[in-house]
Amino acid sequence: MRQTIVIGDVHGCAHELADLLDACAYAAGDVVVLVGDLVAKGPDSRGVLQLVRTLQARAVRGNHDNAVLRWHQALAAGTAPEHGPLHLRVARELSDEDWALLLGLPLFLRLPEHKAFVVHAGVVPGITLEAQAPDLLMNMRTLRPDGTGSRRAEDGVLWGSRWPGPELALFGHHATAGLQRHTHAIGLDTGCVYGGQLSAYLLPQARVVSVPAREVYAPIEHSAPKGSA
Repeated sequence: MRQTIVIGDVHGCAHELADLLDACAYAAGDVVVLVGDLVAKGPDSRGVLQLVRTLQARAVRGNHDNAVLRWHQALAAGTAPEHGPLHLRVARELSDEDWALLLGLPLFLRLPEHKAFVVHAGVVPGITLEAQAPDLLMNMRTLRPDGTGSRRAEDGVLWGSRWPGPELALFGHHATAGLQRHTHAIGLDTGCVYGGQLSAYLLPQARVVSVPAREVYAPIEHSAPKGSA
């Protein structure tokens, strides 16, 4: 049976991505979808992008993918963006094939066969995917009491706990919250690059599979989210 494997934030952890595909019993014909942040922080961003091409995987754009793209645009224009040396190092490594892949990443993907969609970070209930603010799609973590989205963990409740469905939302971005299992939303950033795990959600099985990081590649800033139900 063909399965869809939706994978959390990889952050350049190519070995762990291969480990996770093995743990999911990936086979030809399976569909692989990544929730963004393919690159940066981890050891092998180019290896991840090569594997994405080999698998003909689909992915959405994460905030770190976007930061690297901003460096690419700045280098071409002879200017400097706000983002620092972490993303510049990645930008200097990438090939034309890599840039074409990153530039082609959409902000969301629908999986109609599973009544699901994929975004990197978050969505505000009551607003269509097409009308969501791009910044929130790539950076949102919580909902404030007034119903607006926020990047900050401490500003409100985890947005997935308020997502009403009926479509299942699959997302990443919020490593400090860990694996999130809400009624209509699954958060898959389990902090692989920080020494945690790389996780996938299998459809139609509705099952989580995780593999451990091989090492700690980057420090994490801890922030306790509210409303973790």
